[in-house]
Amino acid sequence: MQTDTIRTVDFTPPWDDSPIDISFVFQEEAPAGKHGFLTCKEGKMVFQDGHEAKFWGTNFNSGACFPSHEYSEIVAKRLAKFGLNIVRFHQMDGDWSTPNIFQFTRGKRLENTRSLDPESMDRLDYLIYALKKNGVYSYLDMLTYRRFRSGDGVDNPIALRDAAKKHSMFDERMIFLQKEFCEQIWTHYNPYTKLAYKDDPAIALTEITNESEIFNNCDIIGEPYLTRLKEMYRAWRKEQNYPELEEINFSDNSTREMILFKIDLQKKYFDDMRDHMRKLGVKIPITGTNWNSGGGALIRASLDMDFTDSHTYWYGWKWAPHLKALKNASFLGERGTWLDGFPFMRTADRPFFISEWDDPWPNQFRAEGTLHIAACCALQDWSGATIHTYRYDTRPDIDMIAAPITGEALSGVPYRSGIFDAFNDPCRFSLFYHAALMVRRKDVRASDEITVVPVNELMVSDAENSAKAEGVELDTGRAPGQDNATTVACFPAFAGAPEFSTTASMVDKMNLPANAKKADPFRRRVPEDADKIVSDTGEVVRDLKKRIGLIDTPRTKGAYGFLGVAGEIKLNGVTIRCRNAYAAIVMSSLSDAPIAESDNILLTVVGNCDNTDAKYNDDHTVQYSKGHGPVEAEIIEAEIEIENGTGDFRVDAIGDSGMQVGPADSVVTKDGKISFHTGGLFPSVHYLIQKI
Repeated sequence: MQTDTIRTVDFTPPWDDSPIDISFVFQEEAPAGKHGFLTCKEGKMVFQDGHEAKFWGTNFNSGACFPSHEYSEIVAKRLAKFGLNIVRFHQMDGDWSTPNIFQFTRGKRLENTRSLDPESMDRLDYLIYALKKNGVYSYLDMLTYRRFRSGDGVDNPIALRDAAKKHSMFDERMIFLQKEFCEQIWTHYNPYTKLAYKDDPAIALTEITNESEIFNNCDIIGEPYLTRLKEMYRAWRKEQNYPELEEINFSDNSTREMILFKIDLQKKYFDDMRDHMRKLGVKIPITGTNWNSGGGALIRASLDMDFTDSHTYWYGWKWAPHLKALKNASFLGERGTWLDGFPFMRTADRPFFISEWDDPWPNQFRAEGTLHIAACCALQDWSGATIHTYRYDTRPDIDMIAAPITGEALSGVPYRSGIFDAFNDPCRFSLFYHAALMVRRKDVRASDEITVVPVNELMVSDAENSAKAEGVELDTGRAPGQDNATTVACFPAFAGAPEFSTTASMVDKMNLPANAKKADPFRRRVPEDADKIVSDTGEVVRDLKKRIGLIDTPRTKGAYGFLGVAGEIKLNGVTIRCRNAYAAIVMSSLSDAPIAESDNILLTVVGNCDNTDAKYNDDHTVQYSKGHGPVEAEIIEAEIEIENGTGDFRVDAIGDSGMQVGPADSVVTKDGKISFHTGGLFPSVHYLIQKI
């Protein structure tokens, strides 16, 4: 039952270590690259020796990509202890960052972005080497936030946004500069691994451009680029025997020919960049981009890529005068969720990867995000996921969540003020142990078959215009809380699919898996009025009415959401009675045995966490102060009973430093059951349940 008084305990995961070490579970996977280069085969990521790849990891952003050698050794070991096995190097080319890949220190004017800074590269080299030793793979971005300069020989550089989005896909000079950068990166020799990047199997994945497509928001294209693009469009129309046009509006996707032109343009860019990397000797899987706003048109343009990739977030920071308004909400009761667009972007004939996701601070309900993403990732048989982000910098001894990185946000958004730093947030990173086990160890099993949904390749984000292009009427109403509403509005078969069964889209004539079955794209597979979504495996459940999620597998079991309101929760062999209104309670076997037979079980209990003296308005939607360290974690008061008849057990609370805090309350091993209370005299976030 719910309690009215909230007690807290100081719990700040240290920057240089992990309270719990589960690296021994995956010790046979080190060093990274031992299975050979990563390949894509029959919708999965598979290493050369036939070993299937499953990844759970994080992004490193901007300055975090260039740490000291000492820091690299520390962070690589820390990630392995949490169970992570991949890092995506993001924003290495970010102009705001000190260091970045073009300039290690700031002061001297950077005339161009045509050479890599030797100090930055030395640090990146060593970080990749340290990660490799600890079984952690690398995912390299090619173009993310590069700001082209006059010395690069581009026209009107002051008018170009980060990465010159839209422009960089068709301008010959910028494409040349991207190819030049690719050659510099992939042929670069790492003196620590003694391999060129292109020859190192520990570098597993790469993308051509981050969050960029040509299908939407084309009104930002400036001169002389707009004139050049119009010339390209007129030439294309002539080749396709379309009549000449006097007026051209690239923001209007209401005609079939405009969408087809953009598909051809984007596909040519992707194919050209991919072919260039292949000629350089790059062997690993390549994707074009990781955005979803291009819809079916972007899928069609990406069909020559090795895998698909997409992003999603559950957050809503907005700027207000002198204040920052934020989303403070749980998604567990929503009809549509932030994941519904993923099965659409995952095509039936190739693997899918999530290179960015987050449910960031200071949403009080963010503890549900990590467990939900991981469970759905495993159920859907996606190849992996990386949270955005671990950190934006490498400062030691940070004892608060979201320690400010800049005085205010850059580019008008609060991204770099620290809200996405997850490395010491108990609500996110403390649950990574269980997430890694669910995905990498396949504790949550995938569906036995894959449902394939035929989609309209002419659909772009603007559902109404796409409908006009096809001459049909579509229901474009938005579902509450639905960040992927357009996809669901056009193709209702995707609604609830990430939690229901393995699902993918198809365009053209794809080679479908043997266990594939087709679904009607315009028919919901999860009833619109459903109070509960249960996976076809029975292992993943979201109760929309009670606003809780359940994971019930032999080796990982848990519940998250409004547990204190829901009352007693019964899983197979586990009973939970939580007194806190909201919490995440999850346990995983740290042996090969199921929980019912394991002699070593990790339990994590976490609710709301925040900095000391952080201040908000009454509904927690406006922040007055970030507060300071240490991080205060809500003490979760719960009665837990586990069926396990293998002997007597100790249940010890483990503090943020990894030290034993003390025993859990009322530990009893009797009649083949372990029962105890969390919270009490020795509260913590983690408990080790180990046979005596």
